[in-house]
Amino acid sequence: MGLRSARRSGRKRATSSGTPRRAAARPVPGRLPAVPALAAARPATGRWLLRGNDGRLTAYALAPGAVLRWTETRPGGPEWSGPDVFPLPDADHLTVAQGPDGYVHLMARCVRPHPEGGTEADLAHATQFQSGRPLTTWRRVDNPHEEPAAAAQLGVPTAAVGADGVLHVFVRNAGGGVSARRQTAVGEWAQWEDIRGWRVLGVMAAVATGGGRVELLAPAETSVLRWYQPAPRGAFEQAEDIPAVPHEGSAVALETGPERLTYYWSDAEGGGIVAHRPGEGTLALGGASDGGPTAVARAEVDGHDCTVLAHRGADGRPVLGACVTGAEAEGVWWTPTGEECVGHPGLAVDACGRLVLVALDADGALRVARQRAERGLALGAWQRV
Repeated sequence: MGLRSARRSGRKRATSSGTPRRAAARPVPGRLPAVPALAAARPATGRWLLRGNDGRLTAYALAPGAVLRWTETRPGGPEWSGPDVFPLPDADHLTVAQGPDGYVHLMARCVRPHPEGGTEADLAHATQFQSGRPLTTWRRVDNPHEEPAAAAQLGVPTAAVGADGVLHVFVRNAGGGVSARRQTAVGEWAQWEDIRGWRVLGVMAAVATGGGRVELLAPAETSVLRWYQPAPRGAFEQAEDIPAVPHEGSAVALETGPERLTYYWSDAEGGGIVAHRPGEGTLALGGASDGGPTAVARAEVDGHDCTVLAHRGADGRPVLGACVTGAEAEGVWWTPTGEECVGHPGLAVDACGRLVLVALDADGALRVARQRAERGLALGAWQRV
């Protein structure tokens, strides 16, 4: 479908409640760029296929100078609109997080030349309140570091929204630990908080449970670090380190039981996907991943509650695996599907209860495959949007 630009509008957000180095609510400058290079588009980190309150699915990607968005024209599809184009100069990383109210928060890292040499980095934030509607104006979120040399080392963000509507943003800081910041449901930003950690690598994985607690998993050089809230709205506490070495940026989390999270990542030493439940150890699941991110969702298969995993295989094609939720030890069956894709696939369940698998092709087009009504985990033909 044709490419169209989306006008930036939305509700005004409250300014920061702290005293940052820069104004946290400053609009992102920049003129409308030329049509972005779709062939350079990459999926947003983590979950990039989300279902809104109206039942429609939306996919998010980042292209040079802009965020791209595709939206189902009606719940359950099969038609889609997009990509819509939301200009965002200097962004090199995008993550999205959805709250229980259906609002989608988009958080990007922006890196640009510093007037006095070197680079400077900060974050940009916008919100989508309804499926298919414009985003709010992009607003700068200040860096946790005041010293320019340290500020330039700002890591990429990850985010999660608690049941109370509070947005939690996490970044690796210049010391190799993790800095966290909260935005309340009315838009006020708290001060940055150093929650410690050491030798953290790349992309982290944040998730909110159904009860509203937020957890964070951070791969480090020689282990995996985890933080958790003992109760909703509580301070973050650090759990015991997990003796594992994931591929950088491959971790994802899923609530596989009430207040019980399971983490999945690509093992840098064994090469396959592993599952880890706190207190229960780590289990190898197989799968020939390329070491990139993993997508995960819960879907009904043959009347069973199943966990479905997807990653980009070593040959570049999406690879799909499934098991009964919570029963990974009984085996995961992996099947390649579709054509070679760019970045990791996305997974979600549509308004009709069907699993939907999406991927970007080499031209930056969205490809969609939907679960068919037959035995096993069968997908229909891939559709190019």
